[in-house]
Amino acid sequence: MPKPVSKPSAKSFTIEPGSPHPLGTTLVENGINFSLFSEHATGVELLLFENHDDIKPFQTVVFDPIVNKTFHFWHVFIKNAKAGIHYALRVDGPNDPGAGHRFDREKVLIDPYSKGNNKSLWKRGDACLPGDNLTTSLRSVVIDTKDYDWEGDQPLKRPLNQTVIYELHVGGFTRSATAGVKHPGTFAAIIEKIPYLKELGVTAVELLPVFEFDDTETREFEGQSLNNYWGYSTMSYFAPHPSYCISPEAGNHVREFRDMVKALHKAGIEVILDVVFNHTDEGNHQGPVFSFKGIDNSNYYYLSPLDRRYYYDYTGCGNTFNCNHPIGEKFIVECLKYWVNEMHVDGFRFDEASVLSRGEDGAPMQYPPVLWQIELDEDLIDAKVIAEAWDAAGLYQIGHFPGYRWGEWNGRYRDDIRRFVKGDPGIIGTVASRLSGSADLYQWRGHLPVNSVNFLVAHDGFTLNDLVAYNDKHNWANGEHNNDGINENLSWNCGVEGETDDAGVEALRNRQVKNFATLLMLSQGVPMMVMGDEVRRTQKGNNNAYCQDNEISWFDWNLTDKHKNLFRFWKELIAFRLRHDTAHRSRYFTGVVNERGLADITWHGCELNEPNWDDPNARALTATSGGMGDEADIHLMMNMYWEPLSFAIPPVSGRKWYRVIDTSLESPDDIMSLGQESEIDADRYSVNGRSVVVLISK
Repeated sequence: MPKPVSKPSAKSFTIEPGSPHPLGTTLVENGINFSLFSEHATGVELLLFENHDDIKPFQTVVFDPIVNKTFHFWHVFIKNAKAGIHYALRVDGPNDPGAGHRFDREKVLIDPYSKGNNKSLWKRGDACLPGDNLTTSLRSVVIDTKDYDWEGDQPLKRPLNQTVIYELHVGGFTRSATAGVKHPGTFAAIIEKIPYLKELGVTAVELLPVFEFDDTETREFEGQSLNNYWGYSTMSYFAPHPSYCISPEAGNHVREFRDMVKALHKAGIEVILDVVFNHTDEGNHQGPVFSFKGIDNSNYYYLSPLDRRYYYDYTGCGNTFNCNHPIGEKFIVECLKYWVNEMHVDGFRFDEASVLSRGEDGAPMQYPPVLWQIELDEDLIDAKVIAEAWDAAGLYQIGHFPGYRWGEWNGRYRDDIRRFVKGDPGIIGTVASRLSGSADLYQWRGHLPVNSVNFLVAHDGFTLNDLVAYNDKHNWANGEHNNDGINENLSWNCGVEGETDDAGVEALRNRQVKNFATLLMLSQGVPMMVMGDEVRRTQKGNNNAYCQDNEISWFDWNLTDKHKNLFRFWKELIAFRLRHDTAHRSRYFTGVVNERGLADITWHGCELNEPNWDDPNARALTATSGGMGDEADIHLMMNMYWEPLSFAIPPVSGRKWYRVIDTSLESPDDIMSLGQESEIDADRYSVNGRSVVVLISK
């Protein structure tokens, strides 16, 4: 059971001047220091509550600008206060939107550095209106982050080239009744599913946003409640999302998140957080005021120089966070360091990361301070950092995102491999580049294969099942007349749109899923799959399920039995990748030849050394990867034509070839377990239409 947090005594505390640093609340032996940055504020009040749902504070601390302010930092020390006390803010200043100021002395705000919040009283609509919202505002809670036994846990620091990422939604992974967990949709429920993740063999989970977001705002469509399911509009950046906690009202946010991280680490699984620093949930000029807007709007957001009532919107979400202002940079870097140092996370994926390269004029910067600070900070140097290297305003930085060690979601990989597997001809040269770590995109900058995070699907778009089951999006359930989501999905439904009982179509779809999986796991770079890929999770053709907190998005655990053979395929495939260095090199190919006369990479078509790069009808490609020393050689044959093709097999001195994978075969022959590989006593292999074959030498 979560450890309860002791309640503070509802009495007045002695107030002392306090210190301007660090920002937020700092718990020490004899009290709590509080500090807030606001350049333009003229007054600050700190409201103290005994319980998370108390309507009125038991004490209001009014800051004296002579005593409790140093430069632009407002600070106070609350003597004898302890963890468990709840608090909120009121900040006064000019109410002049035309000049960029949106102060409202009656509006109740939360501390940007709060480690936990509760929204039992929260009404978003009241925060969108001027005036007092004390009875419907958010409450923060002071949490003792030192009161936890990590049992020696630390971030795992697994090398990127040995990483297999599994993107999952904390709520959706276990919210279905089929999950059979004690507390569905929580951090605790993830712990219950660790044996499943460990059996699958993934080495890292990438969690969709777990910083607090507003999932209370709903709209109705055809009797279904639609809300912010994905969580890509952050309210509080240091605070775990309370809906993922069992008892947030007791201030157990931090403890429950840490329990999950510690348990995953014990299983050898890293934790990567999907973070959203490009914008906040306060939205545009009509959005709510609950934090940055009411604290110092003109410093925390990019505002239009023509009329500072309005926000630059490079994110498609109403506002853009002022990432490269010194105080914005400080906030982001301190937030990341907190999650690494105090919460032991292993890395971050940055949503619309190109926004973080923009200056206050909106133009991309050559050396954006926040990105380079993240790149070089000693506390973050071992944390994995992955960029979604584009934004909603058209900045597209794949292959040239600022920094050296940043991984990038390789959207080019996604699109090119989708086209190849569905049967588009004449692109085998491009496919070869993607399989070899996209050297054409990254090597020119001195980057490595691990700069390419390879993926076929993500939370945003079709699931892998739907990629082989739908030609068109089916987003009607979103209530936007099917106008949302992208139209060009580079998908192929295998002859029937949507679900079918046709055994032939289903067999082909299974084969296509295995084709995608094999290419993903045998590509140089860092592979990322999405929860349910391994058992054909479907969203019924919805490629923008951002508002679907229901069975459309949830993991249906009945699929683990229905598609147990496909799960086995993924499990064996991931294990194959991880035990063969040839499949996950740390450097690009150089042409070095091993003692068997095989180069580290040689490309073929159906005939040896004849890849037919310029053939506009080519749908077949072969790669031979020579292993070094005792490492196995790998021979990969890909036939995306619809008829069988005969492929030549190269000689391998002193060894024989053995078949590991043939995606056209039924389980268990589609992928052989270690030691069960089938010897190939021939110099050619007939690869069935739309299938992939993998041989190893030994």
